[in-house]
Amino acid sequence: MMRLVAVSGSVAIAALLGGIWYATSGPSSADKFAQCRTGAVAGGAGTIGGPFELINGRGETVTDTDVITEPSLVYFGYTFCPDICPFDVARNSLAVDELAEGGRSVTPVFISIDPKRDTPEVVADFSANNHEKMIGLTGTAEQVKAASQAYRTYYKAQEAEDDYYLVDHSTFTYLVMPEEGFVEYFRREVTPEQMAEKVACFMDAK
Repeated sequence: MMRLVAVSGSVAIAALLGGIWYATSGPSSADKFAQCRTGAVAGGAGTIGGPFELINGRGETVTDTDVITEPSLVYFGYTFCPDICPFDVARNSLAVDELAEGGRSVTPVFISIDPKRDTPEVVADFSANNHEKMIGLTGTAEQVKAASQAYRTYYKAQEAEDDYYLVDHSTFTYLVMPEEGFVEYFRREVTPEQMAEKVACFMDAK
């Protein structure tokens, strides 16, 4: 219970530091996705996301344009995560499957914020075990930090004398679309059905 409280506290800090919240004003009428949004991201959607360079499960260096080739659900986590990440990643996978049933193709993307332990081989196995379409990414500490900063996420490894440490991190999932970039984020309490419905709205409005 204390661990969950600590993680929740980190998430709250991440939301504050990252500036990811909804403004009180409604969406702009000029926004083609207005009917899909519940509010306006403070600072504008353009302040979240952007270019990144990471390493995929085959050890290849890839960029955001290599990875985001269709609507994608992007999640920052780590494979050693004992409780939060497995549920979030599973939720995202279920949403992708539900969207597929409706004829909509979406890619789940997992970006590790624990490059010390999450080698390309580790993220490859993790992704394959979660969803056949999932793309797992890692990188150097510098590459991961740059990607995290682009999406305004938070993470911090806890101090430990061995490799069994935990990493506090934000738990948002981001909907990113080619040519559009970041368009929406989802909190942990969103169900697979709710996520699929919202993603479908954005895809249909494109």
